[in-house]
Amino acid sequence: MNKILLAIALSVLTNPAFSQDKESQNDHPRAHDHETETNSKVHIEKKENAEHPEESHQEHATHDAHPSGASHLHDEHQGQLDRGHDNENNAHGSHKDINSTTLKPEQIKLADIQVELLTAQRVNYQLYAPGEILSNDYTSYSVSPRVASIVLRRHVSLGDHVKSGQRLVTLFSESVAEEQTNYRVAWTEWQRLQKLGRKNVGEQRYISAKSTLEKAEAKLLSYGLSKANLQSLTSQKSASLGEYTLNAEIDGVVLSDKFKQGQRIGAGQPLISLADEKQLWVEAQLPANMNLNLEKGAQAEVVIGMMHVKASVIQESHTIDSVTRTRTVRLLVNNPAHRLHPGQFAEVYFHFSTQQPVLAVPETALMRSEDGDWVVFMEEHPGEFKPVEVQLGRALGPLREIIGIEPGQHIVTQGAFFVASQIAKGGFDPHNH
Repeated sequence: MNKILLAIALSVLTNPAFSQDKESQNDHPRAHDHETETNSKVHIEKKENAEHPEESHQEHATHDAHPSGASHLHDEHQGQLDRGHDNENNAHGSHKDINSTTLKPEQIKLADIQVELLTAQRVNYQLYAPGEILSNDYTSYSVSPRVASIVLRRHVSLGDHVKSGQRLVTLFSESVAEEQTNYRVAWTEWQRLQKLGRKNVGEQRYISAKSTLEKAEAKLLSYGLSKANLQSLTSQKSASLGEYTLNAEIDGVVLSDKFKQGQRIGAGQPLISLADEKQLWVEAQLPANMNLNLEKGAQAEVVIGMMHVKASVIQESHTIDSVTRTRTVRLLVNNPAHRLHPGQFAEVYFHFSTQQPVLAVPETALMRSEDGDWVVFMEEHPGEFKPVEVQLGRALGPLREIIGIEPGQHIVTQGAFFVASQIAKGGFDPHNH
């Protein structure tokens, strides 16, 4: 038996395959060690699985879902790269949302956003200003005593139409009585010297008498007496001394007569206001900061209730009212039928037209940016809106001239506030919700 075992051993040692395997193992000791280590780990895992069969089952299930560990690591690495790209894309998208926004059709309809094509064109527009109907001071007349007097009788009342020369009011004044006496004496002396003749009375006396009469006459005229009043002083039926009558100097309407009979009136105190209502003034109040040059003769429309009348600019104030901070523009309106009356409020509309085509948008299209600049929102693509900075030009009624944008763009003319709020929302929300 021993001889048989010895023979088998010798045959194995002398076998060439056995020699090559041994040499291979000697040449690659690390591989052998790795194999041994792997076999050891497998042995340990088998032992642990035997002790914890449930955990072993779960690990095998996970291993089945990811057939190889290397593939699992590759997928995880690729996911991290993808997430990095997504973050980068989100960063770019967030930057884009700060400067623009995209709205859905239902949002555009709900917000009533209107978009119009921006084109250069001549603009006919009107400018509104509040106004008031006033009497024409250049054709009006204020009736007042030139010396302290007492009202004796009135001859007209409020609203009466009077003619030039018509009696208005009769007054009494001590000063007038004294001057009337002086006038009568001077007139009588002058009449006597004229009968005697210039040569008989002497040159100096003749001239002195004439000068005294002229002085008395001038003083009474300055008190408001008329030539007819002076003539009555020299007639046999002359009025009582001190009484005098003020007459109308123009044709017009009595606008005011705030006095009573028996009232003492001081010199220069108004008694009656007369105005020629055939032509009246309209004073329109314009903002002080409005750069508007209205030429004389410029036409405007004045609206008072249901009446529409034409008016023309006659004057333009160069000072600003300290209370209302407005600038006055005065217009002249014809009033032959006396339908208009001083004191009425009016709406004044000035009509203008641009000489050259301009780019203009409604005021509702303009918004302020975060920097305080004026912007309009341009629709680059359907539903995509982007702010464009512009400069403001002239105010053209409800429109405003804009500079800094090319014609042919589609501009939001209504609903700009909603677009601005959506852009602001995109800029503040990091998730762009």
